Amino acid sequence: MSDTDTDTRSTTAVEVRGLRKVYDAEGAPVRALRGADLTMVAGEFVAVMGPSGCGKSTLLNMIAGLDTPDDGEIVLAGESLVGKDENALARLRRRHIGIVFQFFNLLEGMSVLENVALPAMIAGSKRKKAETRARDLLDLLGLADKSKSAPGVLSGGQRQRLAIARALANEPTLLLADEPTGALDSAGGAEVMELFRRLHSNGQAILLVTHDQPVADNADRIVQMRDGRVVDGDDEGAVTAVASGSGGEL
Repeated sequence: MSDTDTDTRSTTAVEVRGLRKVYDAEGAPVRALRGADLTMVAGEFVAVMGPSGCGKSTLLNMIAGLDTPDDGEIVLAGESLVGKDENALARLRRRHIGIVFQFFNLLEGMSVLENVALPAMIAGSKRKKAETRARDLLDLLGLADKSKSAPGVLSGGQRQRLAIARALANEPTLLLADEPTGALDSAGGAEVMELFRRLHSNGQAILLVTHDQPVADNADRIVQMRDGRVVDGDDEGAVTAVASGSGGEL
């Protein structure tokens, strides 16, 4: 391997090559991904746009190791996901992936602080270290005064900031966000996107799925998906995202 290849791999957050996935829906095949390719460098902020059903969320789930492709490869932080069992994927996810969902997915029976500390404890951190990291994140995200509160008393924007803090607990290589402003009003959405910009300015790699052009405009690069393929990318991006392969119609 050349020095250039080594440098490229060391600065790549994730690389997706020829990803394909077919689901069986009441006996009829649904081709969710049809040869999707995407590469992100470390620290890059990429937004994925496209119509409903084009494969955006499926692509995120594959990168997160929450689902497995029928064909193709995903390389995350230099490590291939191909052939790994569920336990190995879970360990890789704990080390490298943070996920922010549209509807928060918070644990209502735990405090704000406990919600943030839990992922680090599951990953093996001692409680004291996990809670110290959680307090630092809550302070960074403007939620320090809510640490003992239940998530249910927070506003929508505060709940999503809490979800982001939880996603950052293990210092992930890549932060995945699936429609993170979709359940928020305009003020809450603006609050969350300002936070994403701050995280990105500090070097956090972010892959965000959205239908909202103003939300996507916050990213370094916007790629478009159609019919399970990445069909377009910003030529000004640090790396390219291109389409390959073919598949039948839905």
